[in-house]
Amino acid sequence: MRIAAAQFTPVPGDVEANAGVMRDLIGTAAGRGARLTVFPELGLTGYALGLIARDPSVVVSEDDPRLGPVREACRETGTAAVVNGAVRTGGGRPAITSLVIGPGGDLLTRYDKRYPHGPEVDLFTAGTRDGRFTLDGVRFALAVCYDNRVPAVAERARADGCAVYAASSALESGNDSFDAVYPVRARDNGLYVVLANATGVNDVGDCRGNSAVWGPDGSVLATAGQESPGLAVAELMLRPDPPPPRTAPARRPRRAEQVSPPR
Repeated sequence: MRIAAAQFTPVPGDVEANAGVMRDLIGTAAGRGARLTVFPELGLTGYALGLIARDPSVVVSEDDPRLGPVREACRETGTAAVVNGAVRTGGGRPAITSLVIGPGGDLLTRYDKRYPHGPEVDLFTAGTRDGRFTLDGVRFALAVCYDNRVPAVAERARADGCAVYAASSALESGNDSFDAVYPVRARDNGLYVVLANATGVNDVGDCRGNSAVWGPDGSVLATAGQESPGLAVAELMLRPDPPPPRTAPARRPRRAEQVSPPR
């Protein structure tokens, strides 16, 4: 299975424009054989916390029509995507949420960031459940930025039978996560780790991309460098979960044959 980590510079607050860029990147990734494309943290709005706080119209719903281009791209290519944004919850505040759009354009699952950090705490609701989904028989885990600083997130993914750990982040230039977090999560847990990072200047700082895929031994399999928009596409040597064994139908006992006595 091939997986893509996508990076671009979001237009602050313009959900439609950012969804359009995602649509194009999904098409490009699919053309390179990717079955799943992962996007950065708050890619639908840009990492612009002040703007999100001031303008609730940039908060999306799970079935938001502005995500139509992403759903259409997934349907047309028969691939899946992990799209992150400020998403409504059942409470008064949104969450930093990864929406997983399946190959049919339907929602496979949502994952709300469990560990908001810094000023995010005052703006977003923290999630309470780990993110999981299955694609082509392979089990995936989801994480968002600071979640990856919590070793238990990846440990639970390993214990839960996940093979791939898909992370959406907004990491500024000089952040040590590229060396001290993502490859460590991969190596310590025997997971493929896919990191989609933002590009451009935002509330975090100057993000330079460098989205990447690490193998279970912690080695880099692919990187997008600082290209924007850009993709890191890697072939993952995955073995899907075997289908459950088929139960043979019960055999009816054969009726005893009546044998005529010899003449």
